[in-house]
Amino acid sequence: MNTGLRFIATVALALVVAACARDVRDEPVAPSAPADGGISQTDRIDARDFSDARNLENPDSILSQRVIYFEFDRSDVRAQFRPIIEAHAAYMDANPSARVSLESHADERGSREYNLGLGERRGSAVRQLLSAGGASSGQMEVVSYGEERPVCRESNNECWQRNRRVEIVYTAR
Repeated sequence: MNTGLRFIATVALALVVAACARDVRDEPVAPSAPADGGISQTDRIDARDFSDARNLENPDSILSQRVIYFEFDRSDVRAQFRPIIEAHAAYMDANPSARVSLESHADERGSREYNLGLGERRGSAVRQLLSAGGASSGQMEVVSYGEERPVCRESNNECWQRNRRVEIVYTAR
């Protein structure tokens, strides 16, 4: 008789548990946001894809860097800026409709005419490297502003260094 009571108690307990169970319905589950802040795998930009125009504005990509600086009275491109030029050349090679203006600048030292010529040589040096990397000559134009458009107006070495530059300006992407 003891086993009979146990059996009845077990069945009663099972019925109570079954009666208290929630009714679970199949409801659509909303997709959760990715852990990386809302960027899905398909929206993620590969910063090393130099053919993707989105990388021109992507701060993680070297394509977002568009200023090449020069030494005093020099027009040769320093080694540290060559990867930037190579990346832009690869972009232009992959995007034949892309157009750039190579805007060259000099610091205030030297005559106006000399600085215009120096700016032209700097722009041409960047243009040659872009061409060597695959950009066509029809995609580029060199404009020398000499000392006329400084980014810094102080007369010291730090300021002069910032003014000796070529800016890669996209006129078509």
